[in-house]
Amino acid sequence: MNPSRTRTPAETRDLPEPLSLRRMIGPGVVAVGIGMAAGEIILWPYLTAIGGLGLLWLAFCTLAVQFVINMEIERYTLATGQTVVAGFSRWWKGWGIIICLAGAFQYAWPGWATSGSTVLTYLVGGGDPVWVTVVTLVAIGVLLSVSKVVYNTVERVEIVKVGLTVFFLIVVVVFVISLGTWGDGARATVTEFGQIPEGITFTLLLSAIGAAGAGGVHNLVLSNWIRDKRYGMGAHVPRLVSPITGREEAAGADRYAFPADEQNMARWQVWWKRANAEHLVTFVAVCFVTITIMCLLAYQLLFGRDDIKNDTSFLRIEADILSDQVGGWLKLLFLAVATVSLWAAAMGLLDIIGRVAGDFLRRNYLQTSARWTEPRLYLTVVWAEIVLGSSILLAGFTQPLGLLIVSTCAASVVTLLYSILLVRLNLKDLPSAVRLGGWRLGGMLVAIGFYGFFAVAMVITQLQRL
Repeated sequence: MNPSRTRTPAETRDLPEPLSLRRMIGPGVVAVGIGMAAGEIILWPYLTAIGGLGLLWLAFCTLAVQFVINMEIERYTLATGQTVVAGFSRWWKGWGIIICLAGAFQYAWPGWATSGSTVLTYLVGGGDPVWVTVVTLVAIGVLLSVSKVVYNTVERVEIVKVGLTVFFLIVVVVFVISLGTWGDGARATVTEFGQIPEGITFTLLLSAIGAAGAGGVHNLVLSNWIRDKRYGMGAHVPRLVSPITGREEAAGADRYAFPADEQNMARWQVWWKRANAEHLVTFVAVCFVTITIMCLLAYQLLFGRDDIKNDTSFLRIEADILSDQVGGWLKLLFLAVATVSLWAAAMGLLDIIGRVAGDFLRRNYLQTSARWTEPRLYLTVVWAEIVLGSSILLAGFTQPLGLLIVSTCAASVVTLLYSILLVRLNLKDLPSAVRLGGWRLGGMLVAIGFYGFFAVAMVITQLQRL
């Protein structure tokens, strides 16, 4: 390791004037749009269908610790304009390599796209989900490749998805979920807090917390999204554009700092307050409502049935019941929203690994390369993931729920790793005026203990089986 290179001094510039809260809305929507899929539509309803509402407390706890983690990711980029993965790599490049490989492993399993294609077959009847998924992945790759500003495209797609999902949630609250089900949910959350229903393994639990909201490398890319949204010192960094249709800007400094004077600190307080508000409303609140309503729906329609299998077929059963109780139009809406949600998530996940790997490789190994700019690295990684994911499917690994469990378990383990690194980063590498402290530090320690407990419990359980 070359300390002189990894510890390049930050360039000093003033912190930009804060954006209005309305103009800051976006990164949280993108995060919830991508995250609001496998967990909210498949994993959490599946757990509810087989175990009841006794795990709602775990979803709420997961979202609470994720809020703390995510804001520490945003803190570092707000203050420096640098992503947290680049920050970790300033100590040791191996951290960046590990996170990129973990992200590739997490998202190489095309569980989201395959699930969307499988649900589509429930909607239209018949068809081969494998080839539908391959075509979908290629179409997503083309869309990302021709986007002038990639973030803007991803944001628009996820906003549409979130809007459709919220509309569906309103419909089922009005037409389906009974007051008795709401009461059961409230009682279970209070009386069964800390308990694990019979039949729920620690592997499923680790998978579920990895799929509640965001998880794994998904959270880390908030750095890249808020930078492209021009948050804080990220306004000094060029945005990620398509090398095909966009005009690439010259790279600026690797890291920035602002003077801790009265004007800049006043701006920081506004940036920090508004960033927290944006994420709390657009990410935490929307995830909280979505998980709750989807679990209540699964509980009312599916809990206690003996035909729930260990695959996504329970969604077809749920859709048929909605058709019988309310009408065919609601079955159509349910399956259509699920398909769109899962495919939009697949698009966002390809964007995630492309951003993280592209930023890391450019900043650490290809900083002076005229050929390998960050946008070109981004598209190379995206298409490599598409080829790898398609190869996995064509090789016969096509069970959507199994693919999702592998991916989301990996997400929980990765979250544990970088939560530990985040504490060190925001304590050691930020000025005292803006560094991590107080209840936020306590919250990060709780988050580490939270993910660590379930990860260790899963390992012990697997060793006992062996």
